[in-house]
Amino acid sequence: MTAISAPTVMLDVTFVIAAYNAADTLADAIASALAQEGVSLEVIVVDDCSTDGTREMVADYSDSRVRLIAQAINGGPAAARNAGFSAATGRWIAVLDADDTIHPHRLRTMIDRAKAADAQVVVDNIDVVPLDGGAPEPMFPREELQKRPLMTLAEFIRSNVIFGSTFNFGYMKPIFERIFLLEHGLRFDETLRIGEDYALLAAALASGARCAVEPSAGYVYHLRHGSISRILKPHHLHAMLEADETFLQRYRLDADAMAAQKLRTRSIREAASFITLIDEIKKRSVGGILKTAIGHPQALKHLRMPIAVRMRRLAKAVGVH
Repeated sequence: MTAISAPTVMLDVTFVIAAYNAADTLADAIASALAQEGVSLEVIVVDDCSTDGTREMVADYSDSRVRLIAQAINGGPAAARNAGFSAATGRWIAVLDADDTIHPHRLRTMIDRAKAADAQVVVDNIDVVPLDGGAPEPMFPREELQKRPLMTLAEFIRSNVIFGSTFNFGYMKPIFERIFLLEHGLRFDETLRIGEDYALLAAALASGARCAVEPSAGYVYHLRHGSISRILKPHHLHAMLEADETFLQRYRLDADAMAAQKLRTRSIREAASFITLIDEIKKRSVGGILKTAIGHPQALKHLRMPIAVRMRRLAKAVGVH
């Protein structure tokens, strides 16, 4: 990892961008961070062993607010973000994906919201730009977010029940008060390749963070062909179950949050069984289909809906796009 010098003056916010072969989109992400109005900032780009010139492009930035960390080995997005968190100096830390952007008012609005609510975490709405580059649409109805000035742990867990009908707040990109993360030893779970964002925010809420909700959209989520396309496998869901078990061992949940967690756990197990069943169907393995159906009968109920539709819902539920 390359050494970087830290500024001596406390900044309002540090943007952490984990980048892997992101040369085509990274410049727009950085530019949107640098264009923030009314805040002092730095942008830390953590290059995760790119092979497309991403590292060289960041190193050549003339703006001193852009800093580079070059990972020695490819450790995945969680490890890259943790490296950025360790180097951050801002009062607030904001994660920005290398293929997304943010509106100029975002951080000023969120920090003001945090101050008004005495919050250590803030989430906001998301503008989704379609594949054809058309006009963005908000991910969540503004009126729905206005109903909840603060997000509770139970609400957050319940929104991340797979195959559920509620909004998935796991897509939100929170900003965190850095001192709160340090005081509670909170970092991304590097064993997770899917669901690491959910795990960090859940841990922050379980640690007592107040999470304010800003109904306006500040984060811009760009749908792209082939962007972070990952095939969901049972081992991804098993890793999520293990992470949730560690979460339950570390934190004591109230009755509402525990009820939501039980729903989430059951849904992940059902999703894992469903994927296994689909794999057996694709292989045309009668024995495998029968074994899965007998051992995990809950997977069968998901066949009532067309498989393609159910798989899309499953991918959306765990943040795969």
